[in-house]
Amino acid sequence: MASPITKETIQHLAKLARLELTPNEEKQMLADLSKILAYFDELQTLDTSRVRPMTGGTTLKNVFREDTAAGETNRGAGVNAFPESKDGFLKIPPVFSAEGGSLPGRQAGASGEETT
Repeated sequence: MASPITKETIQHLAKLARLELTPNEEKQMLADLSKILAYFDELQTLDTSRVRPMTGGTTLKNVFREDTAAGETNRGAGVNAFPESKDGFLKIPPVFSAEGGSLPGRQAGASGEETT
């Protein structure tokens, strides 16, 4: 039989999970966890001696779909749906600045290292 869940156990678990539980939530959690542990105790009584251990999620091995060519996607529709494009390419804001290669929101320090 599993050890009983106490109010202190619930408060400790809540602290570890950084949860702030109301007294009603503590009561509900205590009841729920007690039921769950009681169910596990019930499962422990089952005879599983004739059940083969399951070592994987499925008995299927190396199942692959047929490698067939699919039709091309409509590239134009994707480009047209993008906010800005140029010569068929998608245009995005610059990722690196021209004066030092730092990322947006970061500044290069005196030694060239990025700082936040």
